[in-house]
Amino acid sequence: MNVPHEQNARKISPLATGLAGAAAGAAAVWLMDRADWFMWNREDEATRARTLSVRPGGEAPAGVLAATAEQHIGARTTNRQHKWAEVAVHYAIGVGPAAVYSLTRDKLPVSGATRGLLYGFGLFLLQDEALNAVTGLSAKPQRYPRQAHARGLVAHLVYGVATEVSLNFMQKALSGSDSRSA
Repeated sequence: MNVPHEQNARKISPLATGLAGAAAGAAAVWLMDRADWFMWNREDEATRARTLSVRPGGEAPAGVLAATAEQHIGARTTNRQHKWAEVAVHYAIGVGPAAVYSLTRDKLPVSGATRGLLYGFGLFLLQDEALNAVTGLSAKPQRYPRQAHARGLVAHLVYGVATEVSLNFMQKALSGSDSRSA
């Protein structure tokens, strides 16, 4: 007897959902970085130089936050150690919100790629365009060239869709639902 897969699906715990969100966020950060570097490497030298010149200490926000933490705890890091700390902070900034998103996304009035695009767009506005500047992790948005904003937007849209697609895949795997059983 064929039973619709919704009836066979297991309920996923909030802990499992949050962990799936964190994993999806890590994968999405990796993909976002590939998109960002692809675009960065195709920007002209003057645009890249202008972007670097307005960054606090010439660093991306994750690097600024890592340096602040290193100073706060009195750590003396090598350049290599600082770069690893920057990567860890960068991933944490993507993993944390994705875990929260995984627990709240079903309350949004849209689904699928549209939901992922809205999530990425929201993070771009909140983090890149607002919080980074307010907290001193970046310069004020108007100091950056327009290409930096476009690159950030596209990268965050990639992040949002990648998070959503990963979560959909993991949700199906965790719940035991399988389109072949329908």
